[in-house]
Amino acid sequence: MTDRTPARPADVCRELLAALDASEGRRQRRKRDTTPDAIGLAIKLDLLQRAIAADPEPDQFEGWLQQQCFAASPGEGGVRAMALSIFEEWQLAGEADYFRDWLARGAPSDDAPRDRAARNEGGL
Repeated sequence: MTDRTPARPADVCRELLAALDASEGRRQRRKRDTTPDAIGLAIKLDLLQRAIAADPEPDQFEGWLQQQCFAASPGEGGVRAMALSIFEEWQLAGEADYFRDWLARGAPSDDAPRDRAARNEGGL
């Protein structure tokens, strides 16, 4: 673990949104039914956007994610899986400089849609 102050969850979540572009690009190229993938990505996108808006303190982020799971009750399984994924990625961003640096560069990937740059310049 590094000695630097943990990044605010909202900042990492904002950067994780860019990484979702690559996941969506891979999903669209698959030849099988990707409906479950799209549902998971939509849940993750919603959680990331809510985390950005709520801007929880780093030491309260795990509890904040847990509250999102409790609030989802009937659909808790998918929300729980995506919340766990987000929490693990946030922890990795705090511990692995290479991952944090990749996120800070906009999560570049060959799998991201080609129009990402145009959308990012438009304020997305």
